[in-house]
Amino acid sequence: VQLQASGGGLVQAGGSLRLSCVKSGRAFSSYIMGWFRQTPGKEREFVAGIANRGRKSYADSVKGRFTVSRDDAKNTVYLQMNSLRPDDTAVYYCAAREGSLIQTRTADYPWWGQGTQVTVSS
Repeated sequence: VQLQASGGGLVQAGGSLRLSCVKSGRAFSSYIMGWFRQTPGKEREFVAGIANRGRKSYADSVKGRFTVSRDDAKNTVYLQMNSLRPDDTAVYYCAAREGSLIQTRTADYPWWGQGTQVTVSS
């Protein structure tokens, strides 16, 4: 399994970005896809996750601002980030796991993308 994340960049507070993550291989629809983020000196934290059939989960800090979605035909998961704030600045990672539950611990995700930098200026 290989994951390739993209879409990061520099944006002003209040702006929007959309991250994408493409998964190689077959059976994308059977995977749980997650988004995590990490800032220097801090542990990687769960942001959002999506299961097959569209079940979703969000960290409290992003609820109402971020939306996770997936296109199984394109093997791609997205993270639409609106109303961005400076404290959203981080490296964002996509991750994948098999199963049916959206987990929030990094240890529950065997496969990871390379990360994409999101910087929100005040």
